[in-house]
Amino acid sequence: MTNNYIPRMKTHYDDVVVKDLLDKFNYTNSMQIPKLDKIVINMGLGDAVSESKKADIAIEALGLIAGQKPVFTKAKKSIANFKLREGMVIGTKVTLRKSRMYDFVDRLITIALPRVRDFRGISSKSFDGNGNYAMGIKEHIVFPEINYDKVDVIRGMDIIICTTAQTDEEAKVLLSGLNFPFRN
Repeated sequence: MTNNYIPRMKTHYDDVVVKDLLDKFNYTNSMQIPKLDKIVINMGLGDAVSESKKADIAIEALGLIAGQKPVFTKAKKSIANFKLREGMVIGTKVTLRKSRMYDFVDRLITIALPRVRDFRGISSKSFDGNGNYAMGIKEHIVFPEINYDKVDVIRGMDIIICTTAQTDEEAKVLLSGLNFPFRN
């Protein structure tokens, strides 16, 4: 069974962004054109480490946001001051690729970011030097998939957007072409 669904953001990338990148950087090979590689979403559980029911609620919320089942992240070593033992669940993460990745980017830009309180754009200084972009969201309830009545604690999340760009400038042009609302 084949899947004929093509996300709106992927179509926009193919039709508009590729041409803009070719005009700006004059690539000699089509494989040099930067594209989105994957998106990793992390959510730390914080105080829910000791209570498995709270951890399950957070993991369910991340699963609703991402559209696929997240995995647990476990402590690598024990830290007595934090009452943390090796192997305890301390967070959850999910890696999105292909059509789910483009769907998430579309929902992030068009729905979630405008719902952030006092939103004035995302920082253009969060590139890592290799063409990847990291951002944080303080409230996971900005996503419409989350039912506010069922939320026990508002949690933050980290979103890392990995691209195939070689430089930060190429990555910024790529993300700007995908309508990321940069501040400066």
